[in-house]
Amino acid sequence: MTDMRSLPVPDGLAGERVDAGLARLLGLSRTAAAELAASGAVRMDGHKMGKSDRLVAGAWLEVDLPDPGGSVLLVVSEPVPGMRIVHDDEDVVVVDKPVGVAAHPSPGWTGPTVVGALAAAGYRISTSGSAERQGIVHRLDAGTSGLMVVAKSEHAYTVLKRAFKERTVEKVYHALVQGHPEPTTGTIDAPIGRHPSSDWKFAVVADGKPSVTHYEVLEMLPAASLVEVHLETGRTHQIRVHFAALRHPCVGDLMYGADPALAARVHLARQWLHAMRLGFAHPSTGAWLELTSQYPDDLASALDTLRDGYR
Repeated sequence: MTDMRSLPVPDGLAGERVDAGLARLLGLSRTAAAELAASGAVRMDGHKMGKSDRLVAGAWLEVDLPDPGGSVLLVVSEPVPGMRIVHDDEDVVVVDKPVGVAAHPSPGWTGPTVVGALAAAGYRISTSGSAERQGIVHRLDAGTSGLMVVAKSEHAYTVLKRAFKERTVEKVYHALVQGHPEPTTGTIDAPIGRHPSSDWKFAVVADGKPSVTHYEVLEMLPAASLVEVHLETGRTHQIRVHFAALRHPCVGDLMYGADPALAARVHLARQWLHAMRLGFAHPSTGAWLELTSQYPDDLASALDTLRDGYR
């Protein structure tokens, strides 16, 4: 029994070898992708493709994947160091994601992914969603650490996608932002869309999507403030964009205007932002499930450096 995936070749994979492109697009190891091509399971515009053939942007790609028991086991060559499983049952798995790991494969990303790490650990996840985002009901930036839930069953995927859409999931982050936001408790309600002059950034723009961030300052330091953030919506880079718009970017977030000298002083190579609490109604039992995560070493060290510098 097979599960056929059918999709156009993304522009970012134009010219890639079939085995390399499939590995990135579907979260497979390159060896597994090559084996699929050798077995005749890969077609582009109706023609069977060999592992060394080249992908063409916009061409229609069809891949016959093994489908044991209704879910696809994605395979990568190695697991992701530092990724912990904090909850696991028949419907969902919750991971504590380290920095430098993307949620799922995507064109242009060659690093590790949550989907791939789960596959390497032997997890089977929901096949719902697009081919490269199977089981993914929400995402964290590669440069943001913390808690992320992945659907294992089709039922869980449907229920959790609805829960995120209806904003019944509790998503709590801690961020260390430059300066001192005023007021110390507030709501940032500002639409977010693509940055007008940068393909990789987002910004507060008049025609953006509605975006709402609630925050409370937990601790003030002379150079920065530790804030707790509750997301009402879940736009890409939402916390980073909203605090940058207030002129209080996350410490270390050079993409959004953070002070490089301060980042260097606390030895931080990414934004100080951590998804530290996640709560939702279990998709099968309805019982409230809430998980928490401690600050990873780089964020804890940066915070301690600022605290120690002013004692």
